Amino acid sequence: MRRVAVVGVTSSGKTTLAQELARRLGAPHIEMDALHWGAGWVQAEPELFRQRVSEALAPEAWVADGNYGEVRDLVWGRADTLVWLDYPLARALWRLIVRTFRRVGRRIVLWNGNRETLRGALFSRDSLFLYLFESHRRLRRTYPALFQQPAYRHLRVVRLRSPRQTARWLASGR
Repeated sequence: MRRVAVVGVTSSGKTTLAQELARRLGAPHIEMDALHWGAGWVQAEPELFRQRVSEALAPEAWVADGNYGEVRDLVWGRADTLVWLDYPLARALWRLIVRTFRRVGRRIVLWNGNRETLRGALFSRDSLFLYLFESHRRLRRTYPALFQQPAYRHLRVVRLRSPRQTARWLASGR
């Protein structure tokens, strides 16, 4: 493993796992959200986002986390390993609840000065809760088909279905 993509639904633990893998590999951690979101929750223009991602993927080793389809060809095409955190919906929902209230309550600054709000998390059309429900089923349906595409057949896919399985995989050093 030299170039690892970590994917999964929101709050599955992508960033936490990617940070740990990057530490173990002595490689940079690339957080796609930080490249995608500008100040005030403004999304980077597609060309700028692709440029940022392409530049971040230039080193020989890295660990990237995120599910952005608009840069999948860049990330997955260059990765040698893809780790899919495919946890049950209830697990991700619980984690999202805890994470959201922690971030809002502590006023944690995310990428480029952004902070989550309860209003945005719960009541906006961009709600992560709505996104979680929509994306969980979609990713389970589309990822296996994507892995079979010729452009991604080179990937070593590691599908982890629980935090316990993830811990065992990490402990194995594979």
